[in-house]
Amino acid sequence: MVKILNYIVSAFFPAICLGCSDKLLHQEQHICTHCRHNLPFTSYHKHAQNPVLNSFYGRVLLQNATALLHYKKNGMVQQLLHQLKYKGQQEIGTILGNLLGNDLKSETSYETITHIIPVPLHKKRLQKRGYNQVTTFGQQLATHLNATYVDDVLVKVSNTKTQAFKKRTARWMTAQHSFEIENFGKLENAHILLVDDIITTGATLEACANALKKIPNIKISIATMSIAS
Repeated sequence: MVKILNYIVSAFFPAICLGCSDKLLHQEQHICTHCRHNLPFTSYHKHAQNPVLNSFYGRVLLQNATALLHYKKNGMVQQLLHQLKYKGQQEIGTILGNLLGNDLKSETSYETITHIIPVPLHKKRLQKRGYNQVTTFGQQLATHLNATYVDDVLVKVSNTKTQAFKKRTARWMTAQHSFEIENFGKLENAHILLVDDIITTGATLEACANALKKIPNIKISIATMSIAS
């Protein structure tokens, strides 16, 4: 009976790919095989001249930095992040976290990561949306890196509008005083991996890193789902 009901539901409400909106085949989940094979990976964590790490040079001291995917306007990654951020499709974060986590766990430079911290949402935005879009991404990275996921240390104190594609100066000025630290003692002497969904100007991550630097003997690395091309 259950199989019959599942067949009826799938016939009238077929599952679609969150990347291209095509109908998923029976064995596919969330993202179709074609989209999975065409994900635009950066592999920046394997580059001797890492573009993400270089982009923060002179701004904030980082141990390492990487982004999983290239983000282009109207591309598949934009579609995936839109589904994750605004449509409640948190399994996308899980998928991307598993993909990056499998890579990073074999990188010696990430072996010393002790804690994963997400870029936080302001409490009003979190209440409205119901979730932080980077939670499942960060949790999967924590599992792969044998680290602790912590979301009660870095706090967003100003409720700003979406900053993603503002000009660099405006974004930097908005972000600089937006984050504070609570529960300092949890992370003394830690190596933190700060995670977010996208790097554009890097202003938000820079502001978060500068706030975290208030913790004694801290080391910081960065990992994001994507980086804007």
